[in-house]
Amino acid sequence: MTKLSATKPLIHAGAQVVNSTLGAWVEVGEGARVLNSTFQDYAYCDRYADIANTTVGRFSNIAAMTRIGPTDHPFAHAAQHHFLYRSSYYWDDATDDPTFFAARAARRTTLGADCWIGHGAIIKPEVTVGIGAIVASGAVVTKDVAPFMIVAGCPAAPIRARFPAQVIDRLLALAWWDWDHARLRAALEDFRALKAEAFLERYEPVAV
Repeated sequence: MTKLSATKPLIHAGAQVVNSTLGAWVEVGEGARVLNSTFQDYAYCDRYADIANTTVGRFSNIAAMTRIGPTDHPFAHAAQHHFLYRSSYYWDDATDDPTFFAARAARRTTLGADCWIGHGAIIKPEVTVGIGAIVASGAVVTKDVAPFMIVAGCPAAPIRARFPAQVIDRLLALAWWDWDHARLRAALEDFRALKAEAFLERYEPVAV
C-alpha cells in the first residue's frame, strides 16, 4: 500500500515535474506533467493531468486527464505556429523567444484549498477556482469560480453552491484546511461522520 510522506512527494512513473515546488503529503499521478507550478500541502493530481503556471492550493483534488493553465498560441500574429517562439527547433541560427515564454509563465491559474477538478476538465490561464469549489467533468472554465460553487459545461457556468451562504461564511472562517497534521488526524472521525453544519457546530470557536 502506497503511503504519502511529509518530506518527499510521491511522483508516479512517467510523471514530469519541471521548475515546480511540491509540498508535504503531495502526490503526482502517472504520466502527469507539472510545469512552473506550486502544489501546496496535501494537493494531488491523478493520471495524465497537465498543469502549467498554476498555484494548487492545499487539499486540491485534481482528477485524471485534466488540463490546468493551458498555454495559448500567438493568434494575433500572422502565424500562430510555435516556430515563432520555439525557433531553435527549426533553424540553427535562430533562438527561442524568451519574452513569449515569460509572458506565458506570468499568466497564473490559482486553485483554492480543497477544490475538486473533475475528469477531463480544462481551466484556462488567469482563472481562480475558489476554496471548496467543484468543477464538473469535462467543463471548460474561462472565468473565476466562487468558493464552494459547482460549475459545469462549456464554457462552465454556475450550477449551485454546495452550501447555503451562511454555512460557506462559517467554513471560510473556520478554515480547517489550515490546520496542522496532528489536528487533522484528531478530527478525522468527525470529518468522516459529520455533515458540514454539524462539523462547524463542533469545531467553531466559542464566542466570548
